[in-house]
Amino acid sequence: MRRTTLTALAATTLLLAGCGSEGGGDTGSDGKVSPAPSTRSPSPTAGACGPQVELKATDNGRTVCVTRGGEVRLTLDGTRARPWKPVTASGTGLKGINAGFVIQPGDATAAYQAAAAGTVKLSSSRPLCAEPTAPGQVSCKGIQEWTVTVRVR
Repeated sequence: MRRTTLTALAATTLLLAGCGSEGGGDTGSDGKVSPAPSTRSPSPTAGACGPQVELKATDNGRTVCVTRGGEVRLTLDGTRARPWKPVTASGTGLKGINAGFVIQPGDATAAYQAAAAGTVKLSSSRPLCAEPTAPGQVSCKGIQEWTVTVRVR
């Protein structure tokens, strides 16, 4: 009886560990797994404004500043199995412009011009685990959130 319990526990652990691992297909063309949400604090120069801001998935949780007339561009690298939703902007100060390039399936891109002083929250999300592709595979309902606050001065 004890051997059965240990075997069942080991099997359950392996199934739960499978979410987001090798079977998930969440590696990019370079073979690296996409980054987890950042937990780092904004850099000490976060208050400094510049004319151009480039954002990536690793900038999650940051606050950045751009000068009026400048641009904010972002690229969130995803996969077909774990696609990013289109980026949304809430607040005032940024005006959407053409990002100017073709995106790969699963990626999200956006470009904005800093039109007026204000604060805008940019956000997107994607599934934490890939959807199962065959019966009996493990799935999860987790969501990876991405947000950046942009201040226009």
